[in-house]
Amino acid sequence: MQQVKAVIARSKGAPVELVTINVPDPGPGEAVVKVQACGVCHTDLHYREGGINDEFPFLLGHEASGIVEAVGDGVTEVAPGDFVILNWRAVCGQCRACRRGQPWYCFATHNAKQKMTLEDGTELSPALGIGAFAEKTLVAAGQCTKVDPSARPAAVGLLGCGVMAGIGAAINTGAVTRGTSVAVIGCGGVGVAAIAGAALAGAGPIIAVDIDAKKLATAARLGATHTVDSSATDPVAAIQELTGGFGADVVIEAVGRPETWKQAFYARDLAGTVVLVGVPTPEMKIPDLPLIDVFGRGGALKSSWYGDCLPSRDFPVLVDLYQRGKLDLDAFVSEEIALTDVEAAFDRMHHGEVLRSVVIL
Repeated sequence: MQQVKAVIARSKGAPVELVTINVPDPGPGEAVVKVQACGVCHTDLHYREGGINDEFPFLLGHEASGIVEAVGDGVTEVAPGDFVILNWRAVCGQCRACRRGQPWYCFATHNAKQKMTLEDGTELSPALGIGAFAEKTLVAAGQCTKVDPSARPAAVGLLGCGVMAGIGAAINTGAVTRGTSVAVIGCGGVGVAAIAGAALAGAGPIIAVDIDAKKLATAARLGATHTVDSSATDPVAAIQELTGGFGADVVIEAVGRPETWKQAFYARDLAGTVVLVGVPTPEMKIPDLPLIDVFGRGGALKSSWYGDCLPSRDFPVLVDLYQRGKLDLDAFVSEEIALTDVEAAFDRMHHGEVLRSVVIL
């Protein structure tokens, strides 16, 4: 066991704290990773606010990269010294999704069996089974994906959650390809990543929709061909006008609200696809959606979990594209901060001032 500094949420809504935690030596199938960089994601704020569950205290942070320090018995996929991106989809290989050849839907993903603790022995709940706002963290070895060690940790670590969720929502879930018309509603970190993914796939037009001019400007830099200020313009009408009056082939909703999901539903072409990647809260419902419209418009209504990614397949490819200048992951890093700055970073994120603050360790 070793002791390291880490950021925890001790109780609902309370400011985060920098404390000393205990990290066990890795057991069978586990790895200890020296964290190099970890993005500040909305999901961490949801944990702090009690929006995920009430299993406090939480060890926050999950969008991370680092160096494997030690591995337990039976670990063959990574070794000490490997540069890895951490993920929360360590596939089991045995569940019904894995057996039918769709491991990106794995229904039995796993985490480290041992618990990291506070100094007094109180068990910590690591965010998404990772807990990477820490100098070192204990994870299941399957949560480590080996990538090019020359890549910038702050940039590629973002593939661990938000950037992968957006790129995957376009390419994996939405099946966007050359010539596909795409609209993205909500241009925060995930939405802008969906735009970057659509551009990477050769889509066009790519329409960015938001109420914030700064976010729309960022969307344009990362691949949007058109922008729509939905505070001043009906986004459904605007998307239809920009697609010959038909609507987009794929509309990605990256807000997670009923009203924007309905906009996405009506802004797609007949037989088009709606992809929900924005995370709603449990009480949200879609009111007054005529079933005849669901039937009559055809197409598909999909949810995208983690961009339907398979880390072992997707992370190395996207890192390679980044290294070759084809995918600008650096554009997502708004600032680099210390562990002591996480609480302030939550505030900047809440006010839409950054795409990603990244903790550097």
